[in-house]
Amino acid sequence: MNLVLDKKADLAGPGIGNYDELVNVLPANYTSLLNPKETQIALSLVKRYIEDHLCTELNLIRVEVPLIVDVDSGVNDYLDRDGSRTPVGFHITNDGKHPIDAQVVQAATKWKRVALQQFGMDVGEGLVTDMRAVRKDYFLDHDHSAYVDQWDWEKRITADMRNLDVLKDTVRRIWKVLKGAESVVQNAFPQLKTDKYPNLPDEIVFLHAEEILEMYPDLPRKARETAILQKYPAVFIIGIGWTLEDGYPHEMRAADYDDWVTPTVSAGGRPMHGLNGDILVWNPVTKRRHELSSMGIRVTKDTLVQQLEATGQMDFLKLPYHQAILDDRIPLSIGGGIGQSRTTMLLLRKAHLGEVSVTVWPKVLKEMCAKKNIFVIE
Repeated sequence: MNLVLDKKADLAGPGIGNYDELVNVLPANYTSLLNPKETQIALSLVKRYIEDHLCTELNLIRVEVPLIVDVDSGVNDYLDRDGSRTPVGFHITNDGKHPIDAQVVQAATKWKRVALQQFGMDVGEGLVTDMRAVRKDYFLDHDHSAYVDQWDWEKRITADMRNLDVLKDTVRRIWKVLKGAESVVQNAFPQLKTDKYPNLPDEIVFLHAEEILEMYPDLPRKARETAILQKYPAVFIIGIGWTLEDGYPHEMRAADYDDWVTPTVSAGGRPMHGLNGDILVWNPVTKRRHELSSMGIRVTKDTLVQQLEATGQMDFLKLPYHQAILDDRIPLSIGGGIGQSRTTMLLLRKAHLGEVSVTVWPKVLKEMCAKKNIFVIE
């Protein structure tokens, strides 16, 4: 099946894309439940808890992660497969004889898999990073910024662990950590526990993108997510990247890290595809869909070729990272990224990313937020 896509699908880059529309998305009658000082204390509490307990639940250790990488390494994350989101690049002259063309990372997805080998991780062991990145092609709205912070993690597995049971168990362990962080921060700041904003559900629901399309065949992708979150306020959507019955994937996903082609079977016994997915929740403050994590079991050398061929990107195979997969020089793995600002924004009942992270925002957005009693950190 040819997976090269028509741009008219509901697959545009993240963000709303229009400030006239965004003004209607930002909540009315909003008041932060924490003052600026309390917010900073709560941020530290949540971040320490999540990082520590991810290590415990997934058997990870914290490692350092690059902010910049060599262009020729092929380890930067291009986020999608249509080339629309390009990294920030710059030339390092050095001594004039040994220059480097470098890029700011967009995510550490590929680097982490290489790092498993570099740090000598055994099967069942992994790493987590405090990853910082720049994504310059995002539309800057209430939950997308050019500055990205994530807990990027990766764990070594074996071939027989490449299945939905392992994927789902990992998601449940992450969910346990997020629920624990919610309890801890509400114990420290009781005002965060309020009937106005329901807590996260105890359980997360697993659905394939193919099942959700069948449930809402007339809705575009984001509207399908909104609809399913009215029924289940926390879902893990499996198979992000596989072309669905309507001719489009649920969302575009890069072809060289997550495995979205491997055949699987739904809980009801139906043939499906993909060993990856996204954690989405309903945000009671913004009253919108809210993505917390993208993750998955990584490609093998066979599924790498299959996905690159399907997306017309076979030229990637000449890059060192891809060559290492083909030559079995880096391990099989499962991994993902959990948005730090996205998660803290949700747990601290904030209306805007700028209330929990410091970055650049256009004047029009800051003025719009101030009128709605939303004050971003300068």
